[in-house]
Amino acid sequence: MTRAPDLVPTPDALVEAARALVGTPFRLCGRDPASGLDCAGLVGSALARLGRPLALPARYTLRSCQPPDAGSVLAAAGLNTAHGEPAPGDISMVHTGACQYHFVVHSVPERNIAIHAHAGLRRIVEGPLPASWRQLGAWRLPSS
Repeated sequence: MTRAPDLVPTPDALVEAARALVGTPFRLCGRDPASGLDCAGLVGSALARLGRPLALPARYTLRSCQPPDAGSVLAAAGLNTAHGEPAPGDISMVHTGACQYHFVVHSVPERNIAIHAHAGLRRIVEGPLPASWRQLGAWRLPSS
């Protein structure tokens, strides 16, 4: 995917790039919006629209008893570790259950709303996150 000339890499642009993918079909290990995305594919596709592609292996897994090293992958795309409460455009890794991790893009964090790949609904959605999902780390685009 090439960078759109009107998208500057800002948190608001990241939210809009992720929102543009809402409704895209879910596909495990999906990296192409044309054929489907998982949570890593959503984040990768949204960042690619901002000219910040992720170097994810084709089978990057978030199903493991140890969380993956998302920090180094996101740092390579130019994101910084975020501290404190989530802000719009932050990317978080959340623990959704035993040996299960998930990426979300916060859109309205004060209402716990984020964009993510919903396996059960089989598509990218924007909506409230379950209260039981525990945030393990967060990253954001640097300030201009």
